[in-house]
Amino acid sequence: MMIDTGEKSMTSNQPTRRQVVAGAAGLAAAVSAAPARAFAPARQAPKGFLWGTAISAHQSEGGNTASDSWLLETIEPTAFTDPSGDACDSYHRYEEDLDIAKSLGLNCYRLGIEWARIEPAEGMFSEAALDHYARVLQACHARGLLPMVTYNHFTVPLWFAMRGGFEVADGADLFARFCGRATERLGPLVGMATTFNEANILGLRKVLPRFASDAAAEKARAMIAAAAKRTNSPQFSAMLFGDPDKINKVMLDAHAKGYAAIKAARADLPVGVTLSMQEIQGVGEGNLAREAEATMYSGWIEAARAASDFVGVQTYSRLRIGPQGLMPSEPGVPLTDMGYENYPSAIGHTLRYAAKHIGKPIYLTETGIGTTDDEVRIAFIKATMDEVSKCIDDGIEVKAYLYWSLLDNFEWTSGYAKKFGLVEVDRKTFKRTLKRSARYLGMRAKANRI
Repeated sequence: MMIDTGEKSMTSNQPTRRQVVAGAAGLAAAVSAAPARAFAPARQAPKGFLWGTAISAHQSEGGNTASDSWLLETIEPTAFTDPSGDACDSYHRYEEDLDIAKSLGLNCYRLGIEWARIEPAEGMFSEAALDHYARVLQACHARGLLPMVTYNHFTVPLWFAMRGGFEVADGADLFARFCGRATERLGPLVGMATTFNEANILGLRKVLPRFASDAAAEKARAMIAAAAKRTNSPQFSAMLFGDPDKINKVMLDAHAKGYAAIKAARADLPVGVTLSMQEIQGVGEGNLAREAEATMYSGWIEAARAASDFVGVQTYSRLRIGPQGLMPSEPGVPLTDMGYENYPSAIGHTLRYAAKHIGKPIYLTETGIGTTDDEVRIAFIKATMDEVSKCIDDGIEVKAYLYWSLLDNFEWTSGYAKKFGLVEVDRKTFKRTLKRSARYLGMRAKANRI
């Protein structure tokens, strides 16, 4: 069901620029009044360290009607708890979101550009959509926020899904064409770029199926079948629900070609890829940890070495692997609202893994926690920052801490029930309300202490 976006709710409840600035001033006062001991355990971050948040286009903008996900969310049956609908209305309210990021003392904003908006029909590129993203990037620079742009964050144009998506070999060429065209227009405004978000996500999915319910898997298959029937496209493929082996092969090609296309449009632009890098712990004799690791990365460690200027590490927890594969969470370890372990030390492990096995500059481009208890979120942020600090002390050059996410947004099949954001968003009015965790991250960023 669409969220009510009547004119009254769109205007009367949206803060004015003056109110946002006043809120930022109040936050600055709160930060300056914080006792020095609040930063005592932390070390000075390296020069040029990036402090920021990450967000995707589809999960925050709303109204992404030309995408594959929009159809899947609204069809029956569906694997999605909620449709994305208006999301956080960030397509229109991006300046407010950027004002918040600036008020927190952040200097980086990781965001996505939506392929389905830029190329809503095959070969037809929207100058209006490109102009919109140019304005967003200009707004980032105006606030001192380095824009780190993701070219694909799971969603694709509906026409692309209908022709087989990344299960069809020439899908790589179509993605590269999009990358090139977008960079020709937006390249001068992009600070850093990544081709794919969590490019190895389907490798991770192959490690996890034992804990996916049969009912959920059946619903997903029925959803894709319904989408294929609705669109009269028997090859219909969506990245998160398609054949992992077919998609992974084409995406590896798409990354290499996308990287080259972006570089051809702007040679000096740093281009990388972000990977889902969860800590894998072997449990017991004969455990399958090495096999699980190989499955999770599925060629992407080599791809990051071959065609990237940096790697984005994205870590949320650990996976315990025994002789039979994935094991349940360890008794006594607290769980997040997503059902996996609240295990911040995994970040230290994955940063070290990336340094050892990839050998490219490392950016922590995502870590976060799904919880309605903001004190738990603050503790998680502190613990993960401690892990980054230890890695830096050990000589690992970690260049960024980007928290997922600035806003409570659309969390894919979980809908709006799971809360990762530093900022609460009212589902009807879109009013943004800063949480204490936002202020905590802001204090650390303003002091540049990791």
